[in-house]
Formats: sequence, structure tokens, C-alpha cells
Amino acid sequence: MTAKNWLLAGTVLSLLLSYAVPAPAAGAVPYESYNYNYWEEAVPAPAAYIPDRTLTGKDLGVGDFLDPGDMVVAADGRIYIVDSGNSRIVCLDSKWKVDKVITGFDNGGQAESFKNPSGLYVNAEGNLFIADTDNGRIVVLSPDGELLRMIEQPESDILPADFKFIPVKVTVDQAERVYVIAKGIFEGIMQFDESGQFIGYVGTNKVKRDYTEYIWRMFSTKAQKAQMALFVPTEFSNIDVDAKGFLYATNIDPGSKEPIKRLNPSGEDVLKRFGYFDILGDIRYRLVDGPSKFTDIKVLPNGMYSALDANQGKVFTYNDEGDLLYVYGGKGNQTGTFKIPVAVEFSGGNQLVLDRGKGNIAVFKPTRFGSSVNEAVGYHYNGEDAQAVPLWKEVLKLNANYDIAYIGIGKSLLMEKDNKEAMKYFKLGMDRDGYSVAFKRYRREVMQEHFGTFLTSVMILAALWIAYKLFGFWRRKRQTEALKQAPHNLKEGNAREAGFH
Repeated sequence: MTAKNWLLAGTVLSLLLSYAVPAPAAGAVPYESYNYNYWEEAVPAPAAYIPDRTLTGKDLGVGDFLDPGDMVVAADGRIYIVDSGNSRIVCLDSKWKVDKVITGFDNGGQAESFKNPSGLYVNAEGNLFIADTDNGRIVVLSPDGELLRMIEQPESDILPADFKFIPVKVTVDQAERVYVIAKGIFEGIMQFDESGQFIGYVGTNKVKRDYTEYIWRMFSTKAQKAQMALFVPTEFSNIDVDAKGFLYATNIDPGSKEPIKRLNPSGEDVLKRFGYFDILGDIRYRLVDGPSKFTDIKVLPNGMYSALDANQGKVFTYNDEGDLLYVYGGKGNQTGTFKIPVAVEFSGGNQLVLDRGKGNIAVFKPTRFGSSVNEAVGYHYNGEDAQAVPLWKEVLKLNANYDIAYIGIGKSLLMEKDNKEAMKYFKLGMDRDGYSVAFKRYRREVMQEHFGTFLTSVMILAALWIAYKLFGFWRRKRQTEALKQAPHNLKEGNAREAGFH
């Protein structure tokens, strides 16, 4: 290889490695712990969650998991694992003891089993909604395992004649509407009423058009057009529902600026995106790794949500306003890293990640930094900003570069009408909008406080100016009268001298 080629290869390699790669790991965790600042630079940060332990099917006494596809933590604390390869649902209690293993159900006297189930939802009553993928149905079971109903091949005028129902993920809202992500469906999330009747789609992904290819199509033959890729929306990858009935959905379109959506009942995306940057996981990444690819999302208490990036094996957690709170995880063989993560859950303050590649569940417990951030976000979400301030200050002791803490203190001070001090914290947190609000209020405050003195000063100055003007007018008038009187006095004086008087 010539010197020129060596130089070119070195330049390309340096560009690949220096594409704003996230900062090195902070602390004794097997992954990078960082966050992004206002300038979209990755800066080291304390780990918010650290690995506590991992559990395999063998550890639980039910044999190895085989290609597990989903995991759900129910309201009563039970943990359900969809062991897809073994076509079973493993139910654990909150202490990680096996409660039961569901391999099938009784359907009118006939024993039926699952075939590659890949999705699960458990409602408040403990009923199980199982996406029985290869059987093409949603199976609804009671907490005791009795069949309540099934949602099978839907029929509708808006579905193609050759449509085949292959459900992969399922969730249910408070009105018992069932939302299903199905293979080969690009129109959106399938929606069924409480009786299992298909009622339409919700939340269609927008198509991102390639205008170069669009123009090229205009000049192509029919045969060439048939070989080109179609502009079709991407599929959703997973869904969850919050306490208000809003759907959180992820898609795996690598070019999308909105891989996470929060859908209202009308299907409109109402996710707040008030953070410094887009909600798409890593905003800087190694070119060889590619962008984040979300395969699961979990709604957390107090408006927070965690998204699982299967591409880089990381969990990104945001608050309700779209600020990135922390990142943990990574690809690898060590405890706390993943091969093929497929599901993230929340249980008793810990976060759980199901790894299909390793066939285990990784349990992460919050650190002092992570707990303080979560509690402070909770207080702010519930309008108790004053209680959040000590926690934000605790966070700043652990990470002085944490802009969200400065902004949180600034908002609290703004609520307390300490606008001057709020300006200081908003400036430290690089929150221009917050700073502008605080500045306007502070300016009004200063004007109101000193308006009396200001007005008195203005009136005194005005009075002095008027007096000065009047004095000048009076002096000029006297001078004018003196000048008029001078010739007359001179004439009288001359007359006296001539003896006329």
C-alpha cells in the first residue's frame, strides 16, 4: 500500500472513531455512562442504574429460556416472561419464585397450546392478553388460566382479501380497547373494541420520501419501476399504555426523527419534545454501529419513560418534557450488558431487561444519582418543585454538569418569584426560554419596586426643566425691554443737555 493510501485509510479510520463517540465509562460499571449537554456533546455522568444480578430459566427452576420475546410486570408485582421458543408463559411472584407456567388452555373441552407467542399484556384485573403469533390470534385468559375470549382473523372492508393476521405485540387501555402490532401491517396499530371487533388503525407512521428516487421514477420504464422499492410506512416495533390511556409506540425506522410517539385516542402524536435535541436515543454514535433502534418502551411513574435500544443494547430514559435523564447498558458478555435485548420493565424501583441472546433477565438497581433524579422528576411532575430543590442540589454534588438539575432549581425559584436567582440557574442550565421568562418578570419587578422613586425623580427633573425655561424666558424678556428702553433714555438725556427741559 502506498503512503497516500495509508494516509487516506488513517484519515477515514480517525473520522469513524472520532464521530463524537460517547465519553468513556464513569464508575465501576461495564458500560459507558454519559449524557448530552446543550452543545450535543457526550459528557461523562454517574451511572443511574447498575447491574444487580441476572436470572436464567435454569436459575428459576423451569429450564432454560428459548428465544424469550417479551416480559411484563403486572400491577400486583407478578412478573410474566413470554418464553417464545418453548411456547409458554412463565409467571413469577414479586420475590422471583415461580408461581405457574402456562403452556396452553382449555377451549370448550379441547386442550390448546401456544405457538411462538411473542407479546403479552396483563390488565388491572390480572387477565392475560397473549399475542399467539404463529396461531394468528390474541388469547385472553383469566388470572386462573381460563379462556375468556380470542381475537382471531379480523374481517373488514379496509383489510385486503389475502390479509393474514400475525400479531406480535399487544396492549389494552382502560376502556378495554385492544391494540395490536401485526406483521406486514404498515397502516398503523390495529385497534379492536372490547368484544374483539376490528375498528381500524391508529397512529400511522409518515412516509419519508426520497426525492432523488421520486424524480428517477418519473423517467423510468414500467419494468424499472417494478424493481424499485416502494415508499411505504415503517412498522411499529412495540407499544405501551400510560395511566391516562395514551399509547407510547416505537418504530425501527433508522432515518426517523420521531421513533417514539405518544398517541392520543385520535391517533395524533402528542409527545412533548422540549429537550435540547430529538428523542431518538444516541444523537452521536459510531458510524459502524449506526443509530438507535428502539424495540421496546416502558411507561414509568411520573411521566417518565424508558426506551430500549436493541442496536447498541442501551436503555434511554426521558422525562415527560422530552429531556434525556440518563443512559445505561451496552453490548457485551459482562453482567449488565446485552446480546439481543428485547424487553424493558420496571419493578419495585428496579429496572429489568430481558435478553433474548443470553436467555436471561438482568436486574438493575438505582444508584444514589439515579434515585435522586427519579425523585426530583417526580416532585416536579406533581407540581412540588420546592421539594425537588434539595434533590436537584444532591444531583449537582454528584454531577455538576447535569443541566436538568439547574433548570429544575430555576423553575422552582421561578415559582417562588425569586426571578433574579432563577435567571442565574437558567443560565447555568442553558435554558433560554426559562431565562427569558425570568428576565421579563425580573424587569417588571424592578420597575414596580422603583416606580415611585423613578416617577418622583422624573417629576422633579421636569419641574426643574420648566423652571429653567421660565427663568430663561423671563431673562430674555427683561433684556428685550431694556434694549427697547435704551434709545428713549438716550433721547431724553440729549434733550436735557440741549436745554429743552
